[in-house]
Amino acid sequence: MTQRVARRRWRGARSAAVGSALALTAGLALVAGTAGTAAAIPAVGTKATEGCGDTQVSAAQAAKAAADTVLPTRAAIGSSAEKIAYSLPGQAPIGLWTHSGVTLRTPVTKGTVRLDVDSRGFDTDSLAVQRYVPETHRWVDLDTRPSAPGTPQHGVFTFPVTAAASAAHPDTVALRLQDLDRPGTFTVTASVQDGKGHTYRSPARTARATRPAVSVSGWQQHTALTRGGPAGDVTVTVKNTTDRAYPALGASYFAYGGGVGHALTPKDLVLQQYRSGHGWERVDLVAGGCDPGMSAALRSTSKKPLAPGESAVYRLRVAVASSAPRDVTSAEAGVAVANGDQTFFSQQLPFAIKGKK
Repeated sequence: MTQRVARRRWRGARSAAVGSALALTAGLALVAGTAGTAAAIPAVGTKATEGCGDTQVSAAQAAKAAADTVLPTRAAIGSSAEKIAYSLPGQAPIGLWTHSGVTLRTPVTKGTVRLDVDSRGFDTDSLAVQRYVPETHRWVDLDTRPSAPGTPQHGVFTFPVTAAASAAHPDTVALRLQDLDRPGTFTVTASVQDGKGHTYRSPARTARATRPAVSVSGWQQHTALTRGGPAGDVTVTVKNTTDRAYPALGASYFAYGGGVGHALTPKDLVLQQYRSGHGWERVDLVAGGCDPGMSAALRSTSKKPLAPGESAVYRLRVAVASSAPRDVTSAEAGVAVANGDQTFFSQQLPFAIKGKK
C-alpha cells in the first residue's frame, strides 16, 4: 500500500481513538499491516520482533492479499446515450473496499477522468480511491489534489485514460474506494476530458459510509484491579448493521502501564477469553517492538464472515498478576475492532492497580 493510503489509514485510526496516545498506537498496529510503515499486531501466541520497522506476516495481510487477487467486474454501466457513466452502491461500509466503476462511450485520447467528491462527516483526505490496471493486475491509487484548508470536505481524484470507446463498444474502468475515517455521506461526480477540448459529466452518485455497531459493557469507568486479585470482566459486541458481510472481522486488546522505574510486561497481566465449547482460555499478550505496550489478537468467534444482521461477541477477563511492579499504579488499556487491516472502532478501558506497596 502506498504512503498516501498509509497516511489516510493513520488519520482514520486517529479519529477512532481520540484522546489517548495508546489507543492510537494500537489502532495503528492493527491497520498498518499493509502500509509498510509499522508491523501489524501478531497472531495469538507469536513473538514480537525486536525492531520497530520489521514486517510481520498477519491474518490482515493475508486477507488483503486474497482480496487483491479477485478480478473486478468490468461490465458496462449506464445507457448508450451517456458519454460517461459512473456507478456507486448506496452503502460504503468502513473496513471494506466498495467497488464502483466508470464507463466511457466516447473516444478519449490522452484524456483525464476526474472524480469530484463532497463529503459530510469526514474529510475527503481520508478517502482512499483506486483503479484496477488489467495490464499489471494491480490496484493503484488515483492522483489526488489535497483538500484546501477551508474546504476539507471537497476532494478531487483523477487518472489518465486513452480509450477507443463508442456507444457500441464501451470501455469500463473498475474502481474501488474506502472511507478510512468516520461514518458519513459522500457524493461523487465523475467527468472526463476527452483530450480534444470536450468535457462530459455523469450524474452525481451518493453513498453512505457505514460501519458495524459496536458496544462495550461490563467495564466500569473507575475500575480498580488488585495485584493477584480477581479479574475484571468486559464484553464487546459487534453487530453488523451494514448491508455487506465482513469476511475478516477481528478484535484486539491492548494495554500499557508505566511507573517510576518499571513498566508492565505481558507476564504482569492475565487476559482470558470465553468461547462457546471451549470455556475460558488464556490469551497471550505480546510485547510491542517499539514501546513498552502490549497487545493480543482475540480469538475469532466464527469461521464464517459476519453477515448483515449477525453479531460477534467477545467476552474477556483481565487480571493483574501478583508479580506486577509495585510502582505501576494505573494502566491505559482498550479494545479495537477491525476488518482485516482496517480498524473501525476503538475504546479505552483504563484501570487502577492496587495492592501492597
